Amino acid sequence: MEDWFTVEQIDQDTFAISEYEHWEETHCYLLLGSERALLIDTGLGVADIGAVVRGLTALPITAITTHVHWDHIGGHRCFDHTAVHHLERDWLDGHFPLSPQAVRQSLMAKPCSFPEGFDPERYQVFQGPPQAVFEDGYHFNLGSRVVTAVHTPGHSPGHCCFYEAQRKYLYAGDLLYQGCLDAFYPTTDPEQFFQSVQKVRRFDVQRVLPGHHRLDVPIGLIGAVEDGFRQLEQSGGLRQGSGVFQFGTFQIHI
Repeated sequence: MEDWFTVEQIDQDTFAISEYEHWEETHCYLLLGSERALLIDTGLGVADIGAVVRGLTALPITAITTHVHWDHIGGHRCFDHTAVHHLERDWLDGHFPLSPQAVRQSLMAKPCSFPEGFDPERYQVFQGPPQAVFEDGYHFNLGSRVVTAVHTPGHSPGHCCFYEAQRKYLYAGDLLYQGCLDAFYPTTDPEQFFQSVQKVRRFDVQRVLPGHHRLDVPIGLIGAVEDGFRQLEQSGGLRQGSGVFQFGTFQIHI
């Protein structure tokens, strides 16, 4: 487990917990307040992220979800209090939209040295009702630190970014990262994805903290992704089945 997770300190009380050994290169974010801690996403679930988090803080923890995809909820089982946008509550409670076989195929899509004792053939998507649901604009108050849920559908119906106005951080989930942005499968919506990028563009953001791949993404990524979607809209390509389009350091798969 110690070799599986990489912990990087963003500032004095913000940490990125990453799974660089896997091709998804997921990032989870631990935010420490004066009264509570917030964990944004819990990763693949192939190793015990709970132990990593407990090694960083003794505060009570709420695990919140950018969206209910298998690679963002795997470690929910390690926490007693989880929260999700209401549109994806059922995805955590017995109605995950992909079959176990499809998830395992994605998990093992590229060679990976999984942690000792983990059997990918027995991997199961986490299922369990959340302890809380939230809406767009909900404020998580950690004590001297407030984080706001921003509903940003498109990659999934209940996808959310989280914005921290005091520090001007945007925890972007799968809306923004340097890699392939996916809006091609049945539960995605390319037009909503574009609208969501436009929505977060209006925020005063000094740092984008992505859900995957490179952690140090440039702030200009927001505008670049918005421009990419605009080009697709103007060319008539903003519809599922259009293909994969390259825009410098990212792609859009529709």
